Amino acid sequence: MESFHTILLPTAYLPPVHYFSYLTAAQHVFIEQYETYPKQTFRNRCEILTANGKFSLTIPVVKTFGNRTQTRDIGIFDQQNWQIVHWRTIESAYANSPYFLYYKDLLIPFYQKKYQNLLDFNMEVLKVLMEMLGLETQVTLTSSYQKNATNVLDFREKITPKHAFTDLTFKPYYQVFENKYSFTPGLSILDLIFNMGEEAGEVLSVI
Repeated sequence: MESFHTILLPTAYLPPVHYFSYLTAAQHVFIEQYETYPKQTFRNRCEILTANGKFSLTIPVVKTFGNRTQTRDIGIFDQQNWQIVHWRTIESAYANSPYFLYYKDLLIPFYQKKYQNLLDFNMEVLKVLMEMLGLETQVTLTSSYQKNATNVLDFREKITPKHAFTDLTFKPYYQVFENKYSFTPGLSILDLIFNMGEEAGEVLSVI
């Protein structure tokens, strides 16, 4: 992928592989926190591959100030045992992947500790995921909202569950259920990390 200097990304829960392809190619990344929080995005949702096919995991959220709530103020609704459900689903999907046992202890704490704020949770997870991938990209939260951001490549609306990503070519890699399903691109970065381990970076570099 072409190297970028500065890019603007939305926050995301266990971001998709293409999110990290942009992050890997950048020198500096701004994460938007002052936008009015949009519905049905990767901000509180990720997609993994299970024995039954592609499956979405969604963090239940609370709009503290109604429909005008900014992303930085989005709370986590903690009365649905979502952490237990998410981790059990992830474990069921990837327990037989080559690198699940190697990385799982770095992720388990996020499904045991209680979090009140979605952005805080996502940023802490992102830091650990970047460490897994050996990424040293500088990541900073935005200081204000700009509808038409300048001097930065804006990907806030580009990375969505409905976007086809026709501008990206995903290099197929091993997936646990590849004998049951054809290669499924654009899943959570967990899919790539658990299946490819240290070789994950090589896959990201050619997207």
